Parts: sequence; C-alpha cells; structure tokens
Amino acid sequence: QVQLVESGGGLVQAGGSLRLSCAASGRTFIAYDMGWFRQAPGKEREFVAGISWSGGSTAYADSTKGRFTLSRGDAKNTVYLQMNSLKPEDTAVYYCAAKPPARVLTTTPPEYLYWGQGTQVTVSS
Repeated sequence: QVQLVESGGGLVQAGGSLRLSCAASGRTFIAYDMGWFRQAPGKEREFVAGISWSGGSTAYADSTKGRFTLSRGDAKNTVYLQMNSLKPEDTAVYYCAAKPPARVLTTTPPEYLYWGQGTQVTVSS
C-alpha cells in the first residue's frame, strides 16, 4: 500500500506561481511512476503531468506544457509540480497519483493505483 499526501495548493492571481508537493509513504521501496491530475467542477479528471520512477522521463498535457514543470526529489518518494503563469482555467482540485513503472508514461487515470486526497488550486482573474 502507498499513501500519497499533497500540499501547496491555494489562491493565486492570474500570472502567478504555485508549487505543489506530493509525498509518498508506505511501500516506497518499490519505485513508482507518478502523475498529477486535476478536476474542475462539472468536468472529468484530466492529466496534468507525469514523471517516471527514475525521473528520467516526463510528460505534460498540451495545456500545461511550457508552464508547469514536474520533478522528483532526491529520495524519489516526493514529486514537485512547479506551476508558473497560472490562468483562471487552471482552477481545479489537483491530485497526485502513483502506479507501477512502465516503459511509457501513461496519462489515463484508471491506470494509476494510488491517489492522494487532492489540494485545491484557485486562480483569480
């Protein structure tokens, strides 16, 4: 079992920045691919960014590419999502997720086994 805890959400003005963190505990001796997803009211959960267990590969949604950066901490059980140039349409609950490693990073929520509780990000115009 893996437990994921997100932190770093909040309220920010358009154009501002936030950094989200996700700390994993439990069976962390097994490396996991990790991802961030978000869900706005009335919308489906969507992929934001993903990173491989080694940190060597990353993937981003078209809507976040160039503005968001996902990285892993040295201990590999923490990931950081740096969000710059935030827009009102980035407003959502952001979820951290983990899955066993694969050759190709996946962007679909059902393939992720473990999920955090979510952290709210609100971008005002």
